[in-house]
Amino acid sequence: MAPELSEMDADEAKSLPEGDLPKNESDLPPEYCQYKDEGCDLADSCLNCPFPRCVYEQPRGRQRWLKKLRDKEIARLFTGEGKGVKELALVFGVSSRTVQRALRDTLPKGDLSGDE
Repeated sequence: MAPELSEMDADEAKSLPEGDLPKNESDLPPEYCQYKDEGCDLADSCLNCPFPRCVYEQPRGRQRWLKKLRDKEIARLFTGEGKGVKELALVFGVSSRTVQRALRDTLPKGDLSGDE
């Protein structure tokens, strides 16, 4: 007889092979589970998330996404509003070298004409 889940301690429960669930504990399909989708700071819910894969599952995913968003904004202000590298560095609180790197990685080659 398989022990009930409530009778097991945490180590014993973890040691069960995936296919050996206790008889009274069934593996329910997702539509029958009471899952509270609270989302994160980037999306209201996981099911309505704009990302194809959760940024929290990737190493430094959130940090990488925020950096890419910042770099796009730097490029937009540089090309659209004609702001200089030093001015953008002050606005974003980064070094002028960081702004240059963001422009290099974001803009196509040949679009980097501005004050350095």
